[in-house]
Amino acid sequence: MTTTIIFEWYAILALTLCWAIAFGGVGWYCAYAVRQISYVTLADGRRKERRLPVAFRLLLPLAPNLSPLFTKTAFVKGRNAAERDITAAGYEGLISAQEFLGLRVLFPLLLGSLWAIFVYSAATLGRISLLMKLQPALISLGFVWFLMYPSLWLKQAIKLRHGEIRKALPFVLDLLTLSVEAGMDFMSSLRRNIERRTIDALGEELIRVVREIQLGKTRRVALRDMSLRVNLQELRSVVNALVQADELGVSIGSILRIQADQIRQRRFERAEKLANEAPVKMLFPLMVFIFPAVFLILLGPVITRMVQQGF
Repeated sequence: MTTTIIFEWYAILALTLCWAIAFGGVGWYCAYAVRQISYVTLADGRRKERRLPVAFRLLLPLAPNLSPLFTKTAFVKGRNAAERDITAAGYEGLISAQEFLGLRVLFPLLLGSLWAIFVYSAATLGRISLLMKLQPALISLGFVWFLMYPSLWLKQAIKLRHGEIRKALPFVLDLLTLSVEAGMDFMSSLRRNIERRTIDALGEELIRVVREIQLGKTRRVALRDMSLRVNLQELRSVVNALVQADELGVSIGSILRIQADQIRQRRFERAEKLANEAPVKMLFPLMVFIFPAVFLILLGPVITRMVQQGF
């Protein structure tokens, strides 16, 4: 009997030690993933920091296990679309299309399962009646959110990069215009612009254009490839204008000045549109938060006095 009790205590101790080691390993891996810094290599060899979401960094080592599935011909369209979006977001070389598609499967499969276990445990152990009633809906919403999160993150990354390029484009065009009108050729002014400016999203793309031209691509092809990579309307119009000016022999300086003016005009119209939309967007928080607060501030003392006097 004593031997059995001792054996049970040793078994419990060993099981507890194994669980502690497992949780410690998971905690160490999560802390390592949080501190991890990833970089992309620019065309000139320099590295630029790019931070993936923590959940991506946690699950990315598992994504290559699903990569053979997404190399099949049935996923060619989705793979090409993912590769195009990853390039437009500036994460080319950091995460491949197969890995991204693998993450889209792993997110609902692993994180969605953990979410379902958490909701079920909270509802069952906590004996919360409302949570038990909403349990199927919460689990379903969790699975849907984890299924959509990678695509939503990628779209947001593209939107941020496009905003950065859209913001820097008029200034870069002005510098190129001044350099070209001062007598420099377009490629020399482009290289000087890259050297003097802080590297941003547009600078990264221009560095790649210059490097591709140095490796043998024509200027037209390099500019068109940049337009396809970025997939931004303003940059596409500038590239088309430069290509047409190169083909027709028109002065590049005048084309650059016209394009800079047009982009500024579009930016002004976009800002004016957002300003006109602001009152409509402020209406809902105004009705939900501000009006009740004003109502309580004005009528609070009256209601308090009425309650104290017993109506």
